[in-house]
Amino acid sequence: MPSFDVVSEVDMHELSNAIDQTNREVSTRFDFKGSNSRVECKEAEMTLIAPAEFQIDQIFDILQNKLAKRKIDTGCLDKGDIKESNNEARQIIIVKQGLDKELTRKITKLIKESKLKVQSTIQGEQVRVTGKKRDDLQAVMALLKDAGLSLPLQYTNFRD
Repeated sequence: MPSFDVVSEVDMHELSNAIDQTNREVSTRFDFKGSNSRVECKEAEMTLIAPAEFQIDQIFDILQNKLAKRKIDTGCLDKGDIKESNNEARQIIIVKQGLDKELTRKITKLIKESKLKVQSTIQGEQVRVTGKKRDDLQAVMALLKDAGLSLPLQYTNFRD
């Protein structure tokens, strides 16, 4: 029986490459000359550091461009508030991965309401969709793309 998994994952290696490229560009740009502006990353949490709030926004724009070039959807980023203290501004950005229970329930509910002849089961942080016809599975993929969910979704482990 054909099946596939609905997941939300970020390639952490590509993310670290994008952060390295961002830091390299920030260190060479004239408007950041002499400032201690940078992006730090610990697991799934990035910290943007710059002398002022407008420079944080500039660094974030650079980071978004680097992520887009590496095919990482920026919808997985959860921006925190910018905090200024002394002569430094910081912003914490969390990289969201995996589907939480609420979102997996929402996905299975959408699939059941569509009246397609497929079954969906929640398996931890992913949803497995099985059906008899490949066309039904592709219809489910199209349905989920058009649903406009809060996280970017990937479709993996497609079996025929």
